[in-house]
Amino acid sequence: MNEIIQTLYRIGIVPVIALDDKKKAVPLARALYAGGIPAAEITFRTAAAEDAIHAIRTEIPDMLVGAGTVLTTEQADRAIAAGASFIVSPGFHPEVTRHVLEKGVAMCPGTATAGEMEQAMALGIDAVKFFPAEQNGGLAKLKALAGPYRDLLWMPTGGVNTGNLLSYLSFDQVFACGGTWMVKQALIEAEDWPRITALCEEAVRTMLDFRIKHVGINSADTAHGQASARLICHAFGFPYSENDASIFTGSAVEVMKFQGRGTKGHIAIGCSNVDRAEYHMRRRGIEFEESTRKKNARGQSVFLYLKEEIGGFAFHLVKN
Repeated sequence: MNEIIQTLYRIGIVPVIALDDKKKAVPLARALYAGGIPAAEITFRTAAAEDAIHAIRTEIPDMLVGAGTVLTTEQADRAIAAGASFIVSPGFHPEVTRHVLEKGVAMCPGTATAGEMEQAMALGIDAVKFFPAEQNGGLAKLKALAGPYRDLLWMPTGGVNTGNLLSYLSFDQVFACGGTWMVKQALIEAEDWPRITALCEEAVRTMLDFRIKHVGINSADTAHGQASARLICHAFGFPYSENDASIFTGSAVEVMKFQGRGTKGHIAIGCSNVDRAEYHMRRRGIEFEESTRKKNARGQSVFLYLKEEIGGFAFHLVKN
């Protein structure tokens, strides 16, 4: 996966922005950044796009800025010169796609059909835009296409909102979602930056979908763990399910057969995507214990412990 695409995958959400006034570019970007979304796709539908990209890259170098609605090689050149880290097109244009790739810049061409996706793959692209997503069958279509195109990644854009965001991003082959709901034109015109920040924060919360999965209790040894688990099951009527390392009493409490991580035990926090959760938590200053990471066949993290205990408990992330 391209390094830029990998970063977009970790961020998860790409605001798609049409700016008529370049002076609003930096305060808007700061609002996105403060809300937990350090990425933006500035569309080339307006004359201010080029200057907006340049201003954001200059003032907020940590912001990942791309150019959208790129229809020609001339637009692509201008966007790249302005500092765009990635180029997005609404449809698949072989000439534009090849041109951007030859420049060494990440390209995410728009696709709606299997034929367009195959043409993009033939050029060495493994991540494409799916546009307009909802009007073209949405998540159901992507799941149907996943059978023959198991190595292709999608960025659905068009009709994505807080209501369907999590459904899209819970699918492993969706690397990010593009959308406009947190950057509506009316909010930009009114310069309502606090509202945009709040909408971004809401979107990130929705995307990560944190929830308590279970609490782990440490034990001195197997016999002690079995006794504790049986008592919990007897008291609450939970089913008893034993494995090599622990006993689950229902789904809420895991009793370890030894002194596991954490002084008192551990708490498992479920999330929609461990890599995204890690990225956004690291932005908040949280550190992780790399030795505990587990990955799936696609190379995506599915399990990871935080480095520090909280209240005597170790915490780990697990994919919902």
